[in-house]
Amino acid sequence: MRRLPLDYAIRNLGRSMGRLAALLVGNALVISLIIAATAFVEGMRSSMSPQDASNNVIVLATGSEESIERSEVPGTTPGILTASVPGILEIGGTPFVSPEILSALIVRASPDSKEDLRAIVRGVTPGAFLVHDRVEITAGREPRAGSNEMLAGELAHEKLGVPAAALAPGQSLWFDGVEWTVSGNFRAPGTTMSGELWTSLTDLQVATKRDGLSCVVLRLGSAEFADIDAFTKTRVDLELSAITEADYYADLLRFYRPIRIMIWVTALLIATAGVLGGLNTLYSAFAARVREIGTLQSLGFSRRAIVLSLMQESLLVAMSSVLIALVLCRLALDGVAVSLTMGIFQLSVDSVAAFAAVFTGFALGVLGAIPPAWRCLRLSIPEALKAA
Repeated sequence: MRRLPLDYAIRNLGRSMGRLAALLVGNALVISLIIAATAFVEGMRSSMSPQDASNNVIVLATGSEESIERSEVPGTTPGILTASVPGILEIGGTPFVSPEILSALIVRASPDSKEDLRAIVRGVTPGAFLVHDRVEITAGREPRAGSNEMLAGELAHEKLGVPAAALAPGQSLWFDGVEWTVSGNFRAPGTTMSGELWTSLTDLQVATKRDGLSCVVLRLGSAEFADIDAFTKTRVDLELSAITEADYYADLLRFYRPIRIMIWVTALLIATAGVLGGLNTLYSAFAARVREIGTLQSLGFSRRAIVLSLMQESLLVAMSSVLIALVLCRLALDGVAVSLTMGIFQLSVDSVAAFAAVFTGFALGVLGAIPPAWRCLRLSIPEALKAA
């Protein structure tokens, strides 16, 4: 098959710079929407699929398996678990057991402020850094018991809606008229903990007038999940339930499935409107070249070669739009924090989003060339040459 050279398609793109700009902008907007939807879904998925969860088990109150913050277990649970279940991971005689309280509290940036800031506060002991091994202190130190100190996650300022400097070490927050000092900052990539404030378990119990715990997180050693599950079922007096951390986050991800579906549906609806607009522009551009295409056929170029050339033009525009959209989304969306009820995550413009962008661009390029090519080639050569 005698083919048209690639530079023929490239030169045709420069015939109308206004039309080319419209095609690039339209396609880039469509692709950007797909990238944004993918970044949202991937960011939520990665934050709720912590890599350190494979051997972690959460023990919480029966009936609270889908919401740790509503759970209430006796304060003696960690000691009873450690004594009753052999095989919990230990290093140097220290068991990997973390009693925790997770609570949504109203704090203020200053004692005179009237603005209520909604914070997610986790009361912990040093054992929390054993079971949550993705937590890394980046500045300052961990909070000391009895000092009303807090460790702020790297995204906690986004959750509170304050500048990042407001949660730097040495800054203060007020809860119930009491000053709490930020002792340091931490990061926990790939989890929802980066938006939390961590404080001493006993300090939080005193502040909230609470004796019990929200949950106990432990790391399995030689023991299996069935051992922990059997313990919770035999100690009916404690009203406990066990769930692996991986299953807990999987359930949480399923809970947010309607939001992910809504994001995809909204993006696809808007993208469809953009695609139709782009097809209309491309159709008008190609349909005006009926006589040119008839001339090419009279010169001996087959219809297949002409369709291939038109598709090359369309793909060049679409793939250029992919590059534009990826650069813009990488600069504007990657790392943007999205707040949920009991957590926060960051949009992720990663390889998955890039693949979605390339696939969308390829589909736009191929599908965009078919209708105008059919319009131009369905005419006979004499009819095409006489077209206005």
